[in-house]
Amino acid sequence: MRDITKTPLFWFCILCIVVASVLPVWVSGYVLGLLTVAYYYGVFAMAWDLLFGFANEVNFGPTFLIGLGAYTAGIVNGRYGLPITVCVLLGTLAAIVGGLLLALPALRVSGPYFGLTTLVAVLILQNLIVVFADLTGGEIGLTVPDVISIDARANYWIALAFMVVCGAILWGLSRSSVGLILQASGQDKVQAGALGFNVTKHKLAAFVISAFFSGLAGAMLVFYMGTASVGTFIDLTVAVQIIIAAVMGGRRTIVGAALGSIFLVGMTEVLRPMGELATLIVSVIALLVVLFFPNGFIGMLTRKEPA
Repeated sequence: MRDITKTPLFWFCILCIVVASVLPVWVSGYVLGLLTVAYYYGVFAMAWDLLFGFANEVNFGPTFLIGLGAYTAGIVNGRYGLPITVCVLLGTLAAIVGGLLLALPALRVSGPYFGLTTLVAVLILQNLIVVFADLTGGEIGLTVPDVISIDARANYWIALAFMVVCGAILWGLSRSSVGLILQASGQDKVQAGALGFNVTKHKLAAFVISAFFSGLAGAMLVFYMGTASVGTFIDLTVAVQIIIAAVMGGRRTIVGAALGSIFLVGMTEVLRPMGELATLIVSVIALLVVLFFPNGFIGMLTRKEPA
């Protein structure tokens, strides 16, 4: 613990949390709403970074897990009127089960084939939502009766606390023995296996952990937004934003993924008056960061060499 507190990154995170905690005093409800969404996206990106940054498995379908959590929670709430807490737990469980069903066959392959498997899963989920429109709302979307809170500040603080707690847990896992084994497996699975580590088991564990946090964040986000649709939770554009956020923030850092998400949401909103040109500018910035700063924003702050 002493080594952690001596790092510049630790104090940078503390400073960011302190500043974020007092923001509701100074900014409008509109800005708080944007940051609330950004914090949930930060959890999505951190969960994705655990699988990609450490296990070196490119999951092109993070929205499959997010969508399962969001839609399950929303459907259960709308159909049966269960409390939000129970709905969130059921949504998280659905994401874990879906993650297991996806990971077991997907982990039998590697490289682009693993990514392709996860991508196909997203397309299947999109089609299922359209086919079962009576249950899911189809292309129109699903309306959720209950919301976490109607107060912008309360929603903001809940999202901030949620992101901080999830980030601390994921960061701790990444620095634990499990994280070290995942990192070794991602770099050279043959050598890791020769050392006696069960590579498949640890990668499956990473996928389940990623599914847990993705589904949990998706379920909570749906109760903040009050609605769920393919465009907001499952669309491939959302998946690309999550991946870009994690890479821009800094691969294999966990914390950087949250920073990248906040940056992307903020830049997109600032450049919104520029119309379609905003997407181009954000994409160019992301490309420049990836090309010239391979370790992302965190690498720029800590002056680390590329991973």
